[in-house]
Amino acid sequence: MDFFTVPTLTFGALFCFFVIAHDRRRIFHCNVTRHPTSAWGIQQLRKAFPYDSAPKYLIFYRDSRFCADVISAVKSLGIEPKRTSFRSPWQNGVAERWVGNCRCDLFDHVIVVNEWHLKRLMNDYVRYYHEGRTHLGLDKQTPASRKAASGTNSTSQVVYTPRLGGLHHRYDLAI
Repeated sequence: MDFFTVPTLTFGALFCFFVIAHDRRRIFHCNVTRHPTSAWGIQQLRKAFPYDSAPKYLIFYRDSRFCADVISAVKSLGIEPKRTSFRSPWQNGVAERWVGNCRCDLFDHVIVVNEWHLKRLMNDYVRYYHEGRTHLGLDKQTPASRKAASGTNSTSQVVYTPRLGGLHHRYDLAI
């Protein structure tokens, strides 16, 4: 889990919280706030892992937002907390890569207006990330297990579906 900041049109900062799985790079939960507190973070963890669906480990940074209250809440969910070393972002590379992808794929092209706008953008981006964005580490599959097209020939027709308001597209073979 991690936070990252997103600048707004009025030069404010919004905080985006997310929990990502290392195995398939699925986003378990993503939410946005203007003022992240430990109580808000604990509530987001409860939303991320309902009904005893928690993983065995949770990797997070040594950030002041992840205080003793958050650590005790993580343990109460049956998760073993794993904190990274100081100034060592590479120890949580999957989360860092997702933040970089968000910035490159979305925030380099869109100026966020307000919190509601960022929530809508993040919901759309997570849907695109799960269903349309293939990964080399997943053998060209998506986190939702959509396989890359194979067996194409010169008569195959490619159709595309716009994603993220036309910023990106999903390409499929016409049947």
